[in-house]
Amino acid sequence: MNQLKDVQPIRSKEQIEDMKWSLKKWCNERDYILFLLGINSGLRVGDMLNLKVKDVKEKKIVTIQEGKTKKKRKIYITNIYDEIQSYVKIVQSEWLFPSRKGDKPISTTQAYRQLNKAGEMVDIPEGIGTHTMRKTFGYHFYKQYRDMEKLQQILNHSDIKVTKRYIGITEDEINDTLESFVL
Repeated sequence: MNQLKDVQPIRSKEQIEDMKWSLKKWCNERDYILFLLGINSGLRVGDMLNLKVKDVKEKKIVTIQEGKTKKKRKIYITNIYDEIQSYVKIVQSEWLFPSRKGDKPISTTQAYRQLNKAGEMVDIPEGIGTHTMRKTFGYHFYKQYRDMEKLQQILNHSDIKVTKRYIGITEDEINDTLESFVL
């Protein structure tokens, strides 16, 4: 399954809350925090899985080097700081998202399985993949700020068309905004 093309952002805030609930109740705190960080940072799952506890402990701004682009990026976690700090107190590994199979992070496949399981439990019909988190961040960032250029920079996309396609801005959504536009 090509997770990039087959998944859509979670557009409904109610469904986002359902996912959080499902991950907390049926999966575990690790998977909940992974989802929370993903939808609030727009990081690729591989970059999140490479994080260590020391990278986020007592920090509101995290600087990483993205694996795909090799670019440095600052991640602001102020809005989820308390939840992340509570979580790092219980992590018994150097890895932020540790595997139960030795001292290493979970795999992207395991992250996918957990997110998908939570999505099935709350009946998200579009399907969930690891890119759902990044796409959800992008979609809601755009909806809140209406700044596609800034979003393109945050996501490190080479072309604004890629960003629009990536977050699923459809013709209907564009028409809806134009229909209600008033000066």
